Amino acid sequence: MLNQFSRTQLVFGKKALEKLARSRVAVFGIGGVGGYVVEALVRSGIGQLDLIDDDRVCLTNLNRQLFATRKTVGQYKVDAAVQRIAEINPACIVNTYKTFYLPDTKDQFDFTQYDYVVDAIDTVTGKIGLVLAAQEAGTPIISAMGAGNKVNPAAFEVADIYQTSVCPLAHVMRKELRKRGVKKLKVVYSKEKPIKPAEDMSISCRAHCICPPGTVRKCTAKRDIPGSTAFVPPVVGLIMAAEIIKDLTSFNPDAREASL
Repeated sequence: MLNQFSRTQLVFGKKALEKLARSRVAVFGIGGVGGYVVEALVRSGIGQLDLIDDDRVCLTNLNRQLFATRKTVGQYKVDAAVQRIAEINPACIVNTYKTFYLPDTKDQFDFTQYDYVVDAIDTVTGKIGLVLAAQEAGTPIISAMGAGNKVNPAAFEVADIYQTSVCPLAHVMRKELRKRGVKKLKVVYSKEKPIKPAEDMSISCRAHCICPPGTVRKCTAKRDIPGSTAFVPPVVGLIMAAEIIKDLTSFNPDAREASL
């Protein structure tokens, strides 16, 4: 029967779509990268999503974040996401957490209930914690490396963390994960050398903070406030979503072509 996922089924097949409908994916961080992961997963037929983000939509998010519009400024990002998901696929079950993943919040999550975990957060401590928790639970995880201060979306690729180079965040993650005995981690990263953001205090969040009232982790608390574009974070998110869909369905295009 014709439905909203019929075009996807033409590529992956009926059994794959049924598997996606039974799958539960946790997305930690639904900003510039994570928002597009969510969008692609919903449009691909994922049956259940857990969205974890304590941030509210800020005016400066409008240049790159899917859930950021003039209408949603000031809303929690997870609330804005729920509204959009309901308009795309109301059958998708959405669980939201207005929290940020760190060692003191990890007990809120049972990683054994997830079929896949998405790391789209921007702190090393949180990223390491996610990797260790997913590894302990035996749950697949994919992690986004640095997307800020870059302008070439075509330079991003999928690799194991220990095969990465150039990316400063990947460098730190390699070092820290090796210390903890982590043998592998699928990541999306770029060899593009980050651009140093311009020091323009007239448009700096440090001098003109406009974070919505109630924002806990203001960007002014960051060591560096990265620049970003409308076209790099989305590509990273879509690459991650593609890997998740292919892994969950065990999709092999060569085998499919051979069977036709």
